Amino acid sequence: MKLYSGRLSMFGAKVEIALREKCLAFELQMVPFDLQAGYWPKHPDVMRINPKRQVPVLIDGALEIYDSTEIFEYLEDRYPEHALWPAGSGNAVGRARARQLEHAADEVFFPSVVRLMGLRADPDPVASPEWQAAVASLTAYYDRMETTLAERPYLAGEYGYADVAFFMAQFFAARHTVPMSAAHPRLLAWRRRVASRNAVAPVIGAMVDYLRGLGRTIAEFE
Repeated sequence: MKLYSGRLSMFGAKVEIALREKCLAFELQMVPFDLQAGYWPKHPDVMRINPKRQVPVLIDGALEIYDSTEIFEYLEDRYPEHALWPAGSGNAVGRARARQLEHAADEVFFPSVVRLMGLRADPDPVASPEWQAAVASLTAYYDRMETTLAERPYLAGEYGYADVAFFMAQFFAARHTVPMSAAHPRLLAWRRRVASRNAVAPVIGAMVDYLRGLGRTIAEFE
């Protein structure tokens, strides 16, 4: 098994964490990346397998698959041990809710982070209505997840893909000036629980070390 990922790929980190949680042996190939050129030159295997020319890409025997959520689904079907979706034949509702949380982390929460990234080129981005709207959207999402954690330790009850996806997304939100705050004590405790997991610590640790090596400050890990 081989995973193509990137030094600052949120989606690649999601898959690496999942592989580690499932105790699967794999080769990790980091594709070329720097802050100026981005992911360039594109790795030929990534270009061949993924029409979007992006990591993550996973090769498992004859299978070549891309997109972090699709890879999650494949891993759960192919390697069900150490389940990361709610298990049980009678738990379709639990799995649906967990899948919705995983999807929302990528497609509802993270687009506002991407918007903040894009606005940084403006002379005074914080003053722009778009910046304020993105910050409000992220804060409102934190508020909803704080409520979700009122009676459970993890987003879908048991730890799983929903937590992996949101953990990585909130890391990038914090990098771009919208971290969780004291107004979200359950979320802060949740983040500590996730960050300390054996499958998560080396992945996020490598990303933090890379950013620190570039002179970046990562406040929640200082």
